[in-house]
Amino acid sequence: MKLVRSIVSIVLLAGLATACSVNPVTGEQELSLMSPAQEVAIGAQQYGPSQQSQGGRYVVDPDLNVYINRVGQKLAAVSDRPDLPYEFVVLNNGVPNAWALPGGKIAINRGLLVLLEDEAQLAAVLGHEIVHAAARHSAQQQTRGTLLNVGLVAAGAALSSQGEQTAGLAMGALGVGAQAWQAQYGQGQELESDKYGIKYMVAAGYDPQGAVELQQAFVKLSEGRQSGWLESFFASHPPSQTRVDRNREMVAQYTGGDRNRAAYQRAIAQLKEDAGAYDNYQQALQAAGDDRARAYQLLDKAVKQQPNETLFWELKGRLHAADEDFSQSAAALDRAVAANPEFFRPYIYRALAFDQLKKTDNAARDLEKSMALLPTQIAAYYLGEYALADGQQQQALEYFQMAAQGGGELGQKAQSRLQQMQQATQ
Repeated sequence: MKLVRSIVSIVLLAGLATACSVNPVTGEQELSLMSPAQEVAIGAQQYGPSQQSQGGRYVVDPDLNVYINRVGQKLAAVSDRPDLPYEFVVLNNGVPNAWALPGGKIAINRGLLVLLEDEAQLAAVLGHEIVHAAARHSAQQQTRGTLLNVGLVAAGAALSSQGEQTAGLAMGALGVGAQAWQAQYGQGQELESDKYGIKYMVAAGYDPQGAVELQQAFVKLSEGRQSGWLESFFASHPPSQTRVDRNREMVAQYTGGDRNRAAYQRAIAQLKEDAGAYDNYQQALQAAGDDRARAYQLLDKAVKQQPNETLFWELKGRLHAADEDFSQSAAALDRAVAANPEFFRPYIYRALAFDQLKKTDNAARDLEKSMALLPTQIAAYYLGEYALADGQQQQALEYFQMAAQGGGELGQKAQSRLQQMQQATQ
């Protein structure tokens, strides 16, 4: 038995040795189970689903995406890995956040853009995220995430002996289909990204003082935060006075640089103009549960202020559905889909409205479109029901198997369907 353990240990150590790689930014040896080619492939694979699960792309003002990408590419060109296939997008999400996936796939939320003052501060955000990609931080987190996922599966298997319901709850977080992956970086990686992000800013001609101001803004934001929607942001980007002080020390050796305030303010002008509309939308979301009339009033104001925002029409469709006015719900969701045809969520809500209106063909088409954008448990389950009703046994089986993996009430219903189908064939 000791010999077996020794052999296993040797094999593991050999594997870890071959998994060591050089950090392209720092030149240090680090553990990574992912090759550069795998890194690029995984980032490309996860980029779309990660965007979908966090609001989709911001499309009200397409020129803003063009501007952000231009600034990002300028910084990427002076990075330590300029050959990565960098992409930069703006997400339709009010949380002040930005993130990077392996391979240089980077996103920034509109909620962060409205807090910045100029292009130098934007460069501080994007430069920081570029370092996460260039230094393979996100690849390292993926490596750790792979090991954690193995542990999670094992934990779920162990819990299964305590009863199916308990195991289902433990495994429910695995869900169905792709989920957004985001790293939670340690302080060392954050300081490293600050340091080299400042280096990239200077090389691209920006005033690095923007990096100090950015961290000061984050510390101030964290001081007054409530538990809730900001927690995920601060988990992945822990602010601290230490980071402010370190950044101040690093930028002391530099003088001047571009701020480009006027250009930045022009770029975010639409966001600032629509700030009141998004405030009304957020208040409508909060009122939807217990004051439907107020929710409608707030939402009508938001739609009047910005009629091209898919989120506003989507919520209107959900409110009508809650009032069991499914024709009005479908009509509002038509507008939501038209505003952004590449966002998965309105398709699901419209499919549910179509289902109530007995328009199952329309519902199935919407669910298939949503699945192409982001696979979800609810879409898989209903597509399984439709396939079963149409006599498409194999397709129904596959959909129910997907839905069953998600756990919860729908997972149990899907499992029941699978058992019924199995009994029917015996």
